[in-house]
Amino acid sequence: MTDILPGVRNHFPGQWRADRALRGPPFGPRTARWGAARTRMNGLILAAGAATRIRGRCGMQFDDDANLDTSEVDDVRGSRIPGGRATIGGGIVGLIALVVGLLFGVGPEQLGLSSGDQQPDPAASSVNQVQQACRTGRDANAREDCRLVAVVNSTQDFWKQEFARRGGQYSPAQTVFFTGRVGTACGTATSAVGPFYCPADRKVYLDLGFFNELRTKFGATGGPFAQAYVVAHEYGHHIQNLTGTLQRAQDGQQGANSNAVKVELQADCYAGVWAHNATRTPDESTGRPLITNLTEQDIRDGLDAAAAVGDDRIQEKFQGRVSPESWTHGSAEQRQQWFYQGYRTGDMAQCNTFR
Repeated sequence: MTDILPGVRNHFPGQWRADRALRGPPFGPRTARWGAARTRMNGLILAAGAATRIRGRCGMQFDDDANLDTSEVDDVRGSRIPGGRATIGGGIVGLIALVVGLLFGVGPEQLGLSSGDQQPDPAASSVNQVQQACRTGRDANAREDCRLVAVVNSTQDFWKQEFARRGGQYSPAQTVFFTGRVGTACGTATSAVGPFYCPADRKVYLDLGFFNELRTKFGATGGPFAQAYVVAHEYGHHIQNLTGTLQRAQDGQQGANSNAVKVELQADCYAGVWAHNATRTPDESTGRPLITNLTEQDIRDGLDAAAAVGDDRIQEKFQGRVSPESWTHGSAEQRQQWFYQGYRTGDMAQCNTFR
């Protein structure tokens, strides 16, 4: 497959040097994978270049006067999926199966998915809430759903400009807000699978109730930037889909050194690249950055969310033992390492996990 970004090379970023973000034992979503356990955040050290972009103490903030582009989000919360069966569930297991299975050539029926591209019933759809409520950055500073719209806008603004800078053309991806279950080109999925990216229709799917579960069930600190990290990670999978990296993971293998893990770690790195550039990526409506402020605590929250979804932490919590041979997303430390690698460098060429 021709690389649509000629400037991007398979460039291994090297060892995580003395400015590594965290200390401690080895610690990771194609779909998001979100798990439990704390990390030793007191060991966080931000590289000087990154720290210069962190201002204020109020957390992630948006330009009040910026216009939000709600056309990038399909809000189908409250819609009914006609027919079919929504049988993919089980949280972590379902989350892995949905995309990993599809990428590795497993059909929807084998995954317990309803096959076909089932769409919400228009007659049962509620009014699109984000189109009504989410108009400006001021709304993003006040409402969770509007904040996520703004993060989607910022993420896609960055990747559009980054692709253009490298001589390529970015193809946008829709984000779908849903509740309960949703029809996709990958089949019908329940909210139990968590956030996910469906490569068949190039859409990111989010049940906003997941973010509360991330804190209450899996022990992450949460916060607005933890949510932003989740969204940016899913768009990392979209970047992989556009550049052909997802296809490289179609070997059906699991384990600490598998391509499945490398795909997830690269998506974490891409999320960090966006975070590095978020406060200086101009918004088309104003020419100013949509995100005006990130704090050190925001980055800590993002790192904490990355650790919470490590295979080792999830396995230890839910099965009482760690089995590296079955990993599909990487350890908590790896996930933090690669998010921080992207955040520290701001360069997608430094995100090659496939050496």
